[in-house]
Amino acid sequence: MGQPEAPRKPTVGYLGPAGTFTEQAIYSQPDLADMNHRPINSIIDVLQAVESGEVDLGLVAIENMIEGSVTATLDALAFDTDLFIQREVIIDVNLNLLVRPGVALESVERVRSYPVAHAQCRGYLADHLPGAVFEAANSTAEAARSLAESDDRTTAAIAPLRSAEVYGLEVLAADIADHAENQTRFVLVAAEVVAAPTGHDKTSMVVYQRSDAPGSLIGILGEFAARAINLTSLQSRPTKASLGQYCFLLDCEGHISDEVVADALRNLRMKTASVKFLGSYPSASVDHHDHLMNQVEVRKAAVWIDDLRGRILS
Repeated sequence: MGQPEAPRKPTVGYLGPAGTFTEQAIYSQPDLADMNHRPINSIIDVLQAVESGEVDLGLVAIENMIEGSVTATLDALAFDTDLFIQREVIIDVNLNLLVRPGVALESVERVRSYPVAHAQCRGYLADHLPGAVFEAANSTAEAARSLAESDDRTTAAIAPLRSAEVYGLEVLAADIADHAENQTRFVLVAAEVVAAPTGHDKTSMVVYQRSDAPGSLIGILGEFAARAINLTSLQSRPTKASLGQYCFLLDCEGHISDEVVADALRNLRMKTASVKFLGSYPSASVDHHDHLMNQVEVRKAAVWIDDLRGRILS
């Protein structure tokens, strides 16, 4: 008899090419690092690859500490795909000035990078390369890759340290961002399955506001406040259906398996036109309120109501 086949390793899709912060986030997770990796050209393409089954999982950026939400990810999850978030991953973001080996600072005439990364390094560039021309790239890693594949000795790339390692570039200046402590949050997504509860979880959803119902936003928020559920994020996005029509993307503490969270979503589903569940998953935040007490109080209240109902004359 032959040897049994080794189990197939799952494949994780991510925004490529190799050397991006997304790839760095993958390698920060031991289980993801051990999987197969597939670089993909755009965030929406990553998510669609997961939905179609081309890859098993996808890791995409959803929020940056300096720049805020990644709207391409929010919109794709809200409108374009039916996927569930499995976990969140937070990494430190460090930007560096990379050059081909041996290039001196005074030789740099152009700086290539992703526009958001370039904007985060304005102070350093104004002080050290005030006359340098900016060239936009699709990602920081793409800026590094294209530089490494050329003979250009007058261009520098702003990119992560991993890009320097992957493409054999030299770090001319490290940590050049205006804000030294910057982080990006990523979400791992999959089709069909919801992550198991850990007791330290977060739930994400999209709630569509009824345009004909005054005070509907207050009503939405009230479902969480009434149950002492902590909202960690609330953002509005245009539905793209008509001018002035918005939906709300909410993150709250707790898991769909928690009674208080399930009850809040149940009421939202009954009272609003539509609720899209994006997943319950382990929270990466160290500042997380204990919601177990809320569940205890819900059970006590249910027992109390049952006792009162039991006293009704038949």
